[in-house]
Amino acid sequence: MTSYSGFEGKVAVVTGGSRGIGARTARLLGEQGAKVVVSGRDETAMAGVVAAIERDGGTAMAVAAEATSMAALEHLRDRAEAEFGPVDVLMAFAGGNPSRPKPLMEMSEQEWRTAVDENLTATFLALRAFVPGMISRGSGAVVTMSSSAGRMAGMVSPGAYSAAKAGVVMLSQKVATEVGPAGVRVNCVAPSSIRTERVSANMPPEIAKQIAEMHPLKRIGETADVAEAAVFLASDSASWLTGITIDVAGGRITS
Repeated sequence: MTSYSGFEGKVAVVTGGSRGIGARTARLLGEQGAKVVVSGRDETAMAGVVAAIERDGGTAMAVAAEATSMAALEHLRDRAEAEFGPVDVLMAFAGGNPSRPKPLMEMSEQEWRTAVDENLTATFLALRAFVPGMISRGSGAVVTMSSSAGRMAGMVSPGAYSAAKAGVVMLSQKVATEVGPAGVRVNCVAPSSIRTERVSANMPPEIAKQIAEMHPLKRIGETADVAEAAVFLASDSASWLTGITIDVAGGRITS
């Protein structure tokens, strides 16, 4: 197991933590000694992540929260602090790709709003709920979730999703600039194609092979690839890094 410095006894919240990249990140944080608060919509899936962390000797709890609701995120923060103490690390990973690719000029207003709300607005609200406390304490680390779809206009992806994920990158940079003097760091990860549970269940092998060939490293990424990058960014090993985006993309955006 890779060891990252600075997590022992810290409190970490992972939104979008019930499955996929969020779940793997939550487990890795638990392995590093953090007290982990797993948040999402699926209470059964969250309970499974908590159980896995506890089986590995870690400490965790689950709090269901709607990521597009400020009131729900404030409740999440309050529950986390009441149980474990002030939140030191935020993984703002809630989001999703809610529609099939289509030209932007054929997209409905509701499709646009849903993509922006679930990705960009959800990220802003998570930062708004947790970062002020970090500022008041003079320390904290945040990692947000963008996507290669927000880094490359030519990728096959719904335009609203791409725009929202591009917005997450700039949001992260702006907040990093504003809160850096208070000792709070904000960074971002931007994954390409990742073999999540949903992808594994729905992607035919021949399509997976085609997608792998689009990447210079010739494979689809694993959830652990993104989790390792995110946990590094939140660790003391990255204490001189803020406002950056790591493209966890197998070289995809260079090709």
